[in-house]
Amino acid sequence: MSTILIVAIIVAAALVVGAVALAIARRREAQRRERERLSREAAGHRQEADAHAMKAQELNREVDSREREAAQHETLARQHAQQAEEHAAKAAEQKERVSREGKAAARHDEQAAQREEQLR
Repeated sequence: MSTILIVAIIVAAALVVGAVALAIARRREAQRRERERLSREAAGHRQEADAHAMKAQELNREVDSREREAAQHETLARQHAQQAEEHAAKAAEQKERVSREGKAAARHDEQAAQREEQLR
C-alpha cells in the first residue's frame, strides 16, 4: 500500500507541477499580449503626438505671420493718423486763409467801387 501511496503522491505532485507550469505559461502569454496592446497604444499616441506637434508648428508660423502683418498695419495706421492730422491742420490753415482772402476781396471790391464812383 505504501507503493500505491507513493505513486499517488508522485502523480498528484506531477499534476500540481503541471498545473503550475500551465498557469505560468498562461500568465506569460497574457503578459505578452498586454505588452503588445500597450505597444500598439503607445505607437498610436506617438503618431497623434507627432500630428499635433506638426499642427502646432504650422499654427506657430501662421501666428508669426499674423503678428508681423498686425505690426505693419499698426505702423501704417500711425502714419495715416499723422497724415490725417497734418491734412486737418493744413485744411484749417487754408480755411482761415480763405476767410482772410474773402475779406480782402470784399475790401478791394469796396475800394474799387469807391474809385469807380469817384470816376463818375
